[in-house]
Amino acid sequence: MISVIIPVFNEEAGLPRLFERLYKAMDELGEPYEIVFVNDGSRDRSAALLSEQHQRRPDVTVVILLAVNAGQHMAILAGFERCVGDIAVTLDADLQNPPEEIGKLIDKMREGHDYVGSIRRKRRDSWLRTWASKGMNRVRDRITKIRITDQGNMLRAYARPVIDAINRCQEVSTFVPALAYTFARNPAEVVVEHEERTAGVSKYSLYSLVRLNFDLTTGFSLVPLQWFSMFGFVISIGSAVLFLLLLLRRVVVGPEAEGLFTLFALMFFLIGMSLFGIGLLGEYVGRIYLQVRHRPRYVVEAILDKDT
Repeated sequence: MISVIIPVFNEEAGLPRLFERLYKAMDELGEPYEIVFVNDGSRDRSAALLSEQHQRRPDVTVVILLAVNAGQHMAILAGFERCVGDIAVTLDADLQNPPEEIGKLIDKMREGHDYVGSIRRKRRDSWLRTWASKGMNRVRDRITKIRITDQGNMLRAYARPVIDAINRCQEVSTFVPALAYTFARNPAEVVVEHEERTAGVSKYSLYSLVRLNFDLTTGFSLVPLQWFSMFGFVISIGSAVLFLLLLLRRVVVGPEAEGLFTLFALMFFLIGMSLFGIGLLGEYVGRIYLQVRHRPRYVVEAILDKDT
């Protein structure tokens, strides 16, 4: 069975069109499937529309209603815990990834891969969003061992062993595609089409993208801490050398004030780097803080399936 997992947050305007295209695409595959919608605390009529769709197609539709907004990746994890398919496909509800492309991922999975990502052939986002996303991809690629070409694309397929491994994790803050990549034995990628959003608005601002990449970097790598430690060591050596040179100059030449502003500039630079280091340490400490509280990652209000 194929499970399609779709997180939904305030997608009222686009859901009817999604239903029309998604069910048609899955029916044409000719394989047993289920579609798991996870309503992530939507404040519009998304939950009502999902309930109506469940009543229309109760045989293949599951709706998980979260009590409050938990975030896209937590919603996907809720879908992973409920889905029963041998292959799970994640898909955004905004139709920027056409549901008709799901077949490409399934075919690639049939070749023996346990994780299949997707690469957008031509992004239909603004140039600023595209540029920022590509920049974050390069940073992540250099810092972590995760080789995902297009990390912002949610159209991905996962084999059951990978899903089971993810379900055993208890991380309260994670990036699902990267986590799956760490468990995959034979990952692959395929090129898919990308469409413009026709309804609703994007839920990811530039700030959200930066925050997401901070979570990704600090959740899967210690390299930033190691880099900062090395930088601190180099600065310490440089500061010691500079101190000795200034001391020697004072003995040989005598006191002078011309270099005062240069020292101020150096001091401000070091203070800035220190503040950055404190913030970096705060990211890691914050992750520990969230983990040790042992609060639930999400709260399920209700589940609509064929038995309800």
